[in-house]
Amino acid sequence: MTKNQPTYLTAEGAAKLEVELAERKGPQREALARRLRDAIQMGDLSENADYHKAKEDQGFLEGRIQELEFALRNAVIVEETNHPKEVVAVGTRVTVQEGDFEAEVFQLVGAQEADPRAGKISHESPIGCALMDHRVGDTIEAETPGGKIKLKILKIE
Repeated sequence: MTKNQPTYLTAEGAAKLEVELAERKGPQREALARRLRDAIQMGDLSENADYHKAKEDQGFLEGRIQELEFALRNAVIVEETNHPKEVVAVGTRVTVQEGDFEAEVFQLVGAQEADPRAGKISHESPIGCALMDHRVGDTIEAETPGGKIKLKILKIE
C-alpha cells in the first residue's frame, strides 16, 4: 500500500476494519498495558523475557493500528449494486471458467479486504489485474505463481 493510492473497500469490509480497529485500540491495548506493568514489576528489565515479548507485541499492535487508521482514512467505499455491470471493476462479482473446469465466482475487492478462500480477490492480484475493465465473453490471461492461465468471463454482477 502506497501513500498515493486509495484503499478500495466494500461497505462490509470497511465495517470489519472499523471493528478490528476498535478492538485493537481498546481491549487489546489495555491487556498489553497490563502485561507490561506486570513485567516491569518483576524487576530487572534487561533479562526479563516477558517484558521484551510484551514490548515486541506492542510494536506489532501499534503498527497494525496505524495500518488500519491509514486504510480507513484513505478508503474509497465501493458501492455494490444488484444490476448487471458492463465491465469488471472493484466491487463486482465475476463468474469465470478456465477450460473445462467448473466455473468460479470471484468478487474483486481492495487488497485490505482480500480473502481468496472466501472468493474475494484483490484487484491488484494477478487474476484481479487481468480481469479489470474486461467484459462478458472476453478471455483473459493471468500469470499466476502456478503458471499462465486463461479465464473466460461468463457473468459480471
